[in-house]
Parts: sequence; C-alpha cells; structure tokens
Amino acid sequence: MRVEDVMTTDVMTVTPETPLKEAARMLVRRGVSGFPVVRDGVVVGVVSETDVVNLERGEFSEGDHRIFRSRDRKRDVQRASARTVGDVMSSPAITVMPIWTVAGAAALMLDKHVNRLPVVRANRLVGIVTRADVVRAFARLDEAIRLEIAEAVDVQQGLALDDSPVAVTVHGGEAVLTGTVRRRSQAEILPKVAEAVPGVVAVRSELDWSEDDA
Repeated sequence: MRVEDVMTTDVMTVTPETPLKEAARMLVRRGVSGFPVVRDGVVVGVVSETDVVNLERGEFSEGDHRIFRSRDRKRDVQRASARTVGDVMSSPAITVMPIWTVAGAAALMLDKHVNRLPVVRANRLVGIVTRADVVRAFARLDEAIRLEIAEAVDVQQGLALDDSPVAVTVHGGEAVLTGTVRRRSQAEILPKVAEAVPGVVAVRSELDWSEDDA
C-alpha cells in the first residue's frame, strides 16, 4: 500500500508571509492541526497548531529563559517576535513521495515526531498524509482486504490470459497467495498487485509456476 492510496489531495496551504492570526483562524475553520507552507508550489516548511498555541501562551517570550532552550538562539529570538508563518514554521519540511509505502511513512512520522507529512512529486506538493490516514488504512477488516486483493488478482490473471486459480487469505493485514500460475513472471507480479491494496501490511507469496519465462 502506497502513500498515494491514502493521502489527501485537497490540501489547504499557507505561505511564509501569511499572518499567524490568519493561519490560526484557518486551522480552526478547517479543523486540522497543521498546514504545509508553500512558496511557488514548492513546500518550504510546515506550521502546526502547536506553533501557534506556544506563541499565544508566551512560550517564546523574550523575558522567559525558555526562549533559549534551542541550540539556535537567533531562531528563538525570531520566534519570540513572530508575526508570520515563516517566523515559526518548521523548515525544511519533512516530506515523502507518493510511491512511499504507508508503513515507511508511519515509521518516518514516529522517528521525526511529526503528525503529518507533505507529499511531493518533483518537489511540488501533491497531497498530505497524516497519522489519522495511516490508522484508517491499517484498520480495514481482513475480509474487505481479501476481497479487494482477490478482485485485483483476477484482473491481472485476465490480462495475462491465465485462468489458473489463486487462493488469497488475509490475517492481521498480512496476505498470503497460494496456487500455481502459468508463468514465473506472473508469479512475481501478483504479490506486487496485492501490496498495492490499502490495508495490506505484508504479502507472502507461496505461488509456483509451470513455465519459467524469466
């Protein structure tokens, strides 16, 4: 399962010049916790509700020693007098590409302690994936996943003009393919077809073949 299968493509963005108060209002209106910050279609950072809330609470107040906890004192001082998104955004943005696996995106979120990842293609924003998207993808029922894999396998078998039956089982998001197909190349393609189905955690192939066309 790829990031492109679960990402949101209708993404609200702000620019570095967007006033913080306007960004805060946008966060409330959209009911989201953060936005990609974009300049000329290129992601240059991410701003979150935490950035705005910390500022409103005086987390970066000039008279508070907490301002100097960061190794970058100049950056902390800048945040203390922040007025625009560019003053408080996290930059550079941590991004992923649409072809990343959802599992890979989830691991990156955990490693970097972020809740969302802008999705880019050729450095241009094409979507966003959040922790909620990842949870929803992995929460699908095994039977729903099995039926979708079986349908995708049938389509691929039809394209290959191969009527050999392929059995599909799914447990805990792990799919197992068993059977004997006509060609080795088909046995190698079918697990990839299964991997592309949302909710699949892993694929184990026990497929055999009768003709070695590799």
